Amino acid sequence: MCAANSNQETTQKTQIAIIGAGFGGLAMAIRLLQANIHDFIILEKADDVGGTWRENQYPGAACDVQSHMYSLSFAPKKDWSKRYAEAPEIFDYIQDLIKEYDLKKYIQFNQEVTSTRYDEQQCHWHLDLKNGQKIEAQFVIFASGPLHVPQIPKIKGIEKFQGEIFHSSQWNHQYNLNDKNVASIGTGGSAIQYIPEIAAKVKNLYVLQRTAAWVIPRDERAYNALDKKLFKRFEWFRKLHRARLYWSNESRVVPIVQPQIMKYGQKLAEAFIKFQVKDKAIAKELTPDYVMGCKRILISNKYFPTFNRDNVELITDAIQEVTENSIITKDGKERPIDCLIYGTGFITDPRIYLKAFECFGLNGIELKDAWKDGAESYYGISTKNFPNLFQLLGPNTVLGHNSVIFMIESQVQYILQLIQLVNKTKTQAIAIKPEVQDAFNERVQEKLKGTVWQSGCVSWYQQDGGKNFSLWPTYTWKFWLQTRTVNAADYLLLGQKQVSNKSTRTA
Repeated sequence: MCAANSNQETTQKTQIAIIGAGFGGLAMAIRLLQANIHDFIILEKADDVGGTWRENQYPGAACDVQSHMYSLSFAPKKDWSKRYAEAPEIFDYIQDLIKEYDLKKYIQFNQEVTSTRYDEQQCHWHLDLKNGQKIEAQFVIFASGPLHVPQIPKIKGIEKFQGEIFHSSQWNHQYNLNDKNVASIGTGGSAIQYIPEIAAKVKNLYVLQRTAAWVIPRDERAYNALDKKLFKRFEWFRKLHRARLYWSNESRVVPIVQPQIMKYGQKLAEAFIKFQVKDKAIAKELTPDYVMGCKRILISNKYFPTFNRDNVELITDAIQEVTENSIITKDGKERPIDCLIYGTGFITDPRIYLKAFECFGLNGIELKDAWKDGAESYYGISTKNFPNLFQLLGPNTVLGHNSVIFMIESQVQYILQLIQLVNKTKTQAIAIKPEVQDAFNERVQEKLKGTVWQSGCVSWYQQDGGKNFSLWPTYTWKFWLQTRTVNAADYLLLGQKQVSNKSTRTA
């Protein structure tokens, strides 16, 4: 039974605390305002909004989802300049959302949350911030995203290196790459974008590849003036365009869940490599040895032609060590370098990237301990034993074929319904039933069997042991349909007033 708080200690109080001011946090805030809920705050550890698009400002940074699918349906941008937007335009869109919905008054910048603890007596969460401030909130929403902690490899001798070192998400724009010898580690989503951009500037570029990536063509076309005029004037025209993009993306699930179909697309991807890379030996090294889709499929028209340049070398030998001014590979070859760039992506396992963050639920259980055998939740939103704690893009809700903004919108609407259900029933907390969550995750893992993601390669979608804790295993319209309406029977309602929820549904 929850009780009133008798603690008179000075603590900031709010109904809802949102952690993170990226796309997810801002989407949640806008939907709260549209539902006439104003008692919330957004806690952002940095000094500006934007999340991924604030931090990833490396040369060539762009989205691999179409612009009109990578914007909020309830707060759309109608004047995208091109089919696939680049980082600056996406960041400007986010800034426009802040102004349009006057969100700055709800955001507290430079506020890093270090600990959250659920109080079973009060049915509230207590948040500790790095600066010593304390916050009490009825609901907490994690909107920090799964890709924000840089993955930095351990390299022998790296501490001795006298040159410049930075990760793609921490790009040093003050450093002049012109006429420098540069080594770039990794060939993932960020690397394939910045490598073509810096190749023409540097003296020599050494691309260190551990695993080749499947890269397919990118639609670089700009929207013409007529397109933009129609998008702005006719909402139906913009929605029709968005719907066409959505269903086109959804069709990509078919070869994912039926890998035997993927081999036909893979043949086209192989032909694309051979067409763009002149040297047959290099083309072969750039061709992956795993089924396309097992790892993230990337898109670029510029990446493969970069290896036709005389100053670009593809290196597939592992790194042996780094010296004061060079990098040595396992074959014993030493190459002088002035700069080392990590294009190594991000830590995706929440048990690791939450290392410096504590979250205690019922009976003092810590979230990392609850997830010690792998992160699990209910539709990536609610986690058993953590009442009133919700997450955006939680376990098994990231996508390999469509826009995560669609998933975020579905989750935001679902969370809003959960909050409204608590308010409507005059209770204080809501918790997913353990057996409901367990049954849901059994279905998710069963669905993942036989997909291209489980075809044998090692990817960031998986934890040690091979369990896929990241991806939604099927069509996104199914996720939308299943989360469109909260089934109160899946939850326990907690608080001073006990309410039966055997068959109640909320719209």
